Amino acid sequence: MSTEILFRIHLASGYIAWLLCFSAYIWPKLKSMDRIGAQRAIATLHSFRFFGLVFILPGVVGPHLPPAFATWSAYGDLATGVLAMMALLTVRLRRLFWLFVIAFNLVGVTDLIVDYSLAVQLDLPKIAGELGSAYVIPIVYVPLLMITHVAALYLLVRAQPRAARALAHSAAAT
Repeated sequence: MSTEILFRIHLASGYIAWLLCFSAYIWPKLKSMDRIGAQRAIATLHSFRFFGLVFILPGVVGPHLPPAFATWSAYGDLATGVLAMMALLTVRLRRLFWLFVIAFNLVGVTDLIVDYSLAVQLDLPKIAGELGSAYVIPIVYVPLLMITHVAALYLLVRAQPRAARALAHSAAAT
């Protein structure tokens, strides 16, 4: 089987496995949490996005991995991770917290979409072996990141129940 086919099977399987896990275990828990708690949990996962710097670490990925892909992926992940950490650090400063939650999700989704676009343009599936040990990132980690970004954005825009809004408003006033 070709590298390209294996990569595509791995990527699709990563999304399927995470969607199954997410729908059975993670999503019910996130929905049962208050808005801040749910966003903190998602931000905690994304605070590990500094791991993407591995794409520009010499010796980890192969020498033929396109620099455009490696650089964008590395720094997009780092920016998202720093913004997620800032959200976690500002949880008591609600306006800043929500600003950082929105920022890390928008930057993170943009990063992943550009990564996918670059991967298609540069035909990354054909040279997936150049990812070296970083191969696990797009196969195992990226599907969970994208799924949780979608969940976080959904939780940001969904309407709060009236009682929860009133409670949150009265808590903010005190």
